[in-house]
Amino acid sequence: MSPPLERPSLPRRWLAGWGSVLLLLTSTITSTVAMVFATLVVTAVLLISAGGVGLLLLVPLVWIGGVIGHAERHRVVALAGRRVDPPARRPQPLWRRLLLDQHSWRSVAYLFLHALWGAVSGWFTLLLLTQVLLMLGVPLLGSRLPDDGVQLFGVLPVDGVVPLATAWTISLVLLLIMPLLAHLLTSVDVMFARWLLGRDERKVVEHLSARVDTLTDTRREAVDSVEAERRRIERDLHDGPQQRLVSIAMTLGMAKQAIHEDPESAADLVDEAHRSAKEAIVEMRHVARGIVPPILADRGLEAALPALAARSAVPVSVDVRDVGRLDPTTEAITYFVVSEALTNVAKHSGAEHAEVTVTRDDERVTAVVSDDGRGGADPTRGTGLTGLRQRVTAVDGTLDVESPSGGPTRLTATLPLRTGRSL
Repeated sequence: MSPPLERPSLPRRWLAGWGSVLLLLTSTITSTVAMVFATLVVTAVLLISAGGVGLLLLVPLVWIGGVIGHAERHRVVALAGRRVDPPARRPQPLWRRLLLDQHSWRSVAYLFLHALWGAVSGWFTLLLLTQVLLMLGVPLLGSRLPDDGVQLFGVLPVDGVVPLATAWTISLVLLLIMPLLAHLLTSVDVMFARWLLGRDERKVVEHLSARVDTLTDTRREAVDSVEAERRRIERDLHDGPQQRLVSIAMTLGMAKQAIHEDPESAADLVDEAHRSAKEAIVEMRHVARGIVPPILADRGLEAALPALAARSAVPVSVDVRDVGRLDPTTEAITYFVVSEALTNVAKHSGAEHAEVTVTRDDERVTAVVSDDGRGGADPTRGTGLTGLRQRVTAVDGTLDVESPSGGPTRLTATLPLRTGRSL
């Protein structure tokens, strides 16, 4: 259980609130810039009908809006001290960045809102702070105080000792609580910045929800796959090697009893036990299908895949291009994908030749298995493709199968590299 978040003390919140005051004060300048920008954008939109002249003005304005929006997000974060996650940036063509960039248009919308809200909140804060400071400086005037007193905001007269003392006290209280009030006011600025200048939280939530659903499904499938594999190994051991070893033990027992009385029969029994032992070794190899082979653990895919292809019933060409050593999980899954795919080729495709290509870049490893068989591979018909997809998706990989009727079949597995885990 994570410890509860520590809330800042009131003095620290009060000191941090002066940053919010500064944010509101600087909004008097930024809102003026936003107002000029909004006027230019409206003018450009109105001029679009005039032979496209407005479009020539709108394109640079939208780009400039994105730049201003980027600067505004940093201003809000620096002065308000609250988090505004930057928007996700994806590579896109220049023409799209200039006119159709989503962040730039959202920045334009922010500047329209800021032109109104920033002006209201900024100038209100500036006038209030100016009047408070002027009122607090009244005692310094002494005898130079006008006979008719002072005027608050230029319209409210304050004359006499008691009214002046009351106004001075109220001004002092306002100065003390102004950082806290500014913190509340800047919540609107932060909301606008998060909504239009920051990351789209709705899309983030949707992505995370889809991610949780995917992880839940893949975890369940991985657990089911592991349990099915365990039952297979247990069943194969019980039905094959275990029975064979029991038979070998009984045969050797009979040979032990007959070795003195009938050496020839004992020799025949030992020969039978020897044959059974070799058959048990073969059965153990079949049972071990799905367990990491030593050559993979010792030398990696570049050695293990050619050895796997050499045992295939169908001739296989292998091309492993500078893959090197990967983390054990990625190596094992890649190996098993190729192994199961070649098994499917031999059992179901009727192919005369297959090809295996494994490549790697900075982010992923890709294994492609293709054959010249009859095609028509279907994951729902028990061809082993469902198990392959479960293995691959358990580590955020993808599995694509192209197998039109009549062939050829092409299976592509893409696995993300696990940073810092390569050997």
